[in-house]
Amino acid sequence: MSQAEVSRMKPPLVPLATLIGRELRNEKVEKPFVKFGQAALAKKGEDYFLVKSDCQRIPGNPATSFSVFAIFDGHNGISAAIFVKENLLGNILNAIPQRISREEWLQALPRALVAGFVKTDIEFQQRGETSGTTVTFVVIDGWTVTVASVGDSRCILDDTQGGVVSLLTVDHRLEENVEERERVTASGGEVGRLNVFGGNEVGPLRCWPGGLCLSRSIGDTDVGEFIVPIPHVKQVKLSNAGGRLIIASDGIWDALSSDMAAKSCRGLPADLAAKLVVKEALRSRGLKDDTTCLVVDIIPSDQPVLPPTPRKKQNALSSFLFGKISQNSTNKTTNKLSAVGVVEELFEEGSAMLAERLGKDFPMSANSGIFKCAVCQIDQPPAEGITANSGPFFSPASKPWEGPFLCNKCRKKKDAMEGKRPSRPTVAT
Repeated sequence: MSQAEVSRMKPPLVPLATLIGRELRNEKVEKPFVKFGQAALAKKGEDYFLVKSDCQRIPGNPATSFSVFAIFDGHNGISAAIFVKENLLGNILNAIPQRISREEWLQALPRALVAGFVKTDIEFQQRGETSGTTVTFVVIDGWTVTVASVGDSRCILDDTQGGVVSLLTVDHRLEENVEERERVTASGGEVGRLNVFGGNEVGPLRCWPGGLCLSRSIGDTDVGEFIVPIPHVKQVKLSNAGGRLIIASDGIWDALSSDMAAKSCRGLPADLAAKLVVKEALRSRGLKDDTTCLVVDIIPSDQPVLPPTPRKKQNALSSFLFGKISQNSTNKTTNKLSAVGVVEELFEEGSAMLAERLGKDFPMSANSGIFKCAVCQIDQPPAEGITANSGPFFSPASKPWEGPFLCNKCRKKKDAMEGKRPSRPTVAT
């Protein structure tokens, strides 16, 4: 069956406003409990994680609380992972408009995640350091889970009703992601294996220069701008039965499939579950890389723990009609099934084109006549703001009247990520 036929059979995305309205009508307004556990074993000491369970959309108002969980798997040093851990959340929140409703906040979050990732990358690269990091960043607000990721750390969802494991991230490994290989080569990078004496090629596919196995990360100044920080973003809404998230670095996923990790810790509280996942990965493969795992349980407020997952076989036909097709890779099985009534998909986008991810509704302030850069959030006078859609002068593709608007620095970053040479300025100075 073709991909187009599969896409037509997928359940349609459900508007966020519809789901929130449904909650209010059914009086399901109580937020769930969020319980978590963490475990890690260090080989190189380049994994870092972030847990913030007390964030608030409106400072001082506990009713606006949300939680953040993230893993940063550094490479070529630790400086990128540390910098991103300390700065990414603030950059994301700064990209969300103030004084908006919860529904509007959740709708703005996917775009803010993109802006925050790109801004953090620009800030780190200005430091002149060459390390890099993967990022898997999870925001939980009530029953809504939003995940942004670059690299090969992963977040999975294990539901509590059908025992279905859903993948909420996309691996950006060149070895396994054909679309990313094509994008990197189209942007000016070279993809190939390491050459050894005698002309033999060994190891996984890498991007040259630099030899990075990933197509997306934050940092990696020495590799090339075609290694982009633009994240895959997915937003889902759980049923009021809740679910379990497992967020982990590739030290886990190189040893365990998503299903194996989920099944290994079912029925255990989050803190013990995280330890058991790490133990299973160690038993399966040994300690060959930093291994970090966060387990997050989203639990109905009237239940102290997640209910046990029923052990029953899922009908193959219903799995196909009401879920997503599973995709197998060489070393790990990725199950992307989502059961109707358990997980409702609100948003998913993985394009590496910055203008597509930022949207067009960035109007000029009626009072000040000033544009705001969609990435760094710095105000720009009209003479200096450049739309992300502008191209060479008189080009049919140039649409200088449309947003998003970028400052000169962020516009240069966008062009470099797309492999473009500097073009003639389209706005008079």
